[in-house]
Amino acid sequence: MNRAVATLEVPSELKEIDRIRRFLKKNLKGLPVSEEEHYQIELALVEICLNIIHYAYPGGKGTIGIRFWTEGPDIYLEIRDSGLPFDPTSSRTPDLEELMRQQKVGGLGIYLSRELMDGFTYRRENDQNIILMHKRLARAGPEGSV
Repeated sequence: MNRAVATLEVPSELKEIDRIRRFLKKNLKGLPVSEEEHYQIELALVEICLNIIHYAYPGGKGTIGIRFWTEGPDIYLEIRDSGLPFDPTSSRTPDLEELMRQQKVGGLGIYLSRELMDGFTYRRENDQNIILMHKRLARAGPEGSV
């Protein structure tokens, strides 16, 4: 079963993270999403949004646009911003041992998002950064429908 596209646009501000979480929870409701999958999807989305909030709009505020939809057993999230061009697929895998030794906070958000989701792509279009992530649900029905 495919669901209609749901959208959310919020200011690029930390206080909007709870609103983003509520949007995701509302759209996951009724889908065969395990607790672990819900956590993975939420963490991936929040980490990308936090990166946008902290780095996309130096010297000013912008917006974050989110689209949510399903296709068969896959959940899709498209995240857009009009901030500085940044391709998260080109960032290298962090040295986890080095981060642990340095006890450094941060630097894992993009890595976690890419690892937790089953698909993660980037494109720059019309002066916007566009990230498309998808997650295949393990508990999808026998025909692969959600």
